[in-house]
Amino acid sequence: MRYAMIMAGGAGTRLWPMSRLDRPKQLLNLIRGGDAQAKSLLQVAAERVDGLVPEKHRYICTGEGYRAAVRSALPAFTDERILGEPAARDTVNAVGFTAAVLHKLDKDAIFAVFTADHVIEPVDVFKRCVEAGFRLVEADPSRLVTFSIKPTYPATGFGYIERGPAVHGVRGAEGLAYSVARYVEKPNIQRAQAYVESGMFGWSSGMFVWKAATVLECIKRYKPESYEGLMKIQAAWGTKDQQKVLAEVYPTLPKISVDYAIMEPASTDPKVHVATVIMDLNWLDVGSWPSYAETLAADKDGNRVGGELDAGHALAVSTRSSTIVSSDPKHTIALLGCEDLIVVHTPEATLVMPRARAEELKSLHALVSDRLK
Repeated sequence: MRYAMIMAGGAGTRLWPMSRLDRPKQLLNLIRGGDAQAKSLLQVAAERVDGLVPEKHRYICTGEGYRAAVRSALPAFTDERILGEPAARDTVNAVGFTAAVLHKLDKDAIFAVFTADHVIEPVDVFKRCVEAGFRLVEADPSRLVTFSIKPTYPATGFGYIERGPAVHGVRGAEGLAYSVARYVEKPNIQRAQAYVESGMFGWSSGMFVWKAATVLECIKRYKPESYEGLMKIQAAWGTKDQQKVLAEVYPTLPKISVDYAIMEPASTDPKVHVATVIMDLNWLDVGSWPSYAETLAADKDGNRVGGELDAGHALAVSTRSSTIVSSDPKHTIALLGCEDLIVVHTPEATLVMPRARAEELKSLHALVSDRLK
């Protein structure tokens, strides 16, 4: 059977001050839909899954401390379909946790892994690509399927996938699917530039489709110390000791990403079949204020207004290429004679910074008092 899991565990320090310890970026009402109502990234991600798998087969993997907030934002997700991590142990353990649970429930489970911090359009193209991913794994359960995005610049913060020969013989995947020649996580700028210029590489989207049993076997092969702990969690799942064992074991799992732990070694392992589906669509990783600004419409001077701010309460005079974001729809923010600024307002804190220095926000966040984190 088909399942889906949305990873929603990022802290989002580069979206401070709106993102906080008790309200991470995936729960912020930042994305405006066709009805002009602001929605969270997690809500948007959940809506994208509609029609791909049955509702009762959709899961969210998030921090246990966010369970109540997730239930409030997405009441359709019942407690048993929210996999609460007692500690953040990076993406390979979120994937492994999900695989362990689903494999216990359904030995033939095939699940898609989605993220809660991307804006993806158009949705119909996205769904067609995911359908192709499911069919590839159903045709060959030993496959690991990832999704490639055509790169638009030499980014050093993404993984890169080198495509090999086309995959044939799977209905719905013709023209979309290729074998993976190589998977390289976060190359330096020189290598990234060469990859983009070659035309043979795509960005890793952070989304996957695979059989639960297959990904567990990969974790056993490449990360046995994680596998041992995940098997303890699986054995206790559904028993009276479920939460006790999860709380004891999960924080001890090695912290590493699925890209480093599985995808890099699997791409050169002759015993594993790795394929990629090319996604020809608009994909935006909303991990910083400049990237969030790209989701907003610009006025004639390049200024953008976002969050829950009423446009009438954002004033920009003799101001260019600036972004104004607020969680208070009625708090007026005025800019005069500014250029390339980002202004973010919440009831507790206000951030003002040049757009070009947004990557330094993590350093600033480290200096913020605990009560504002």
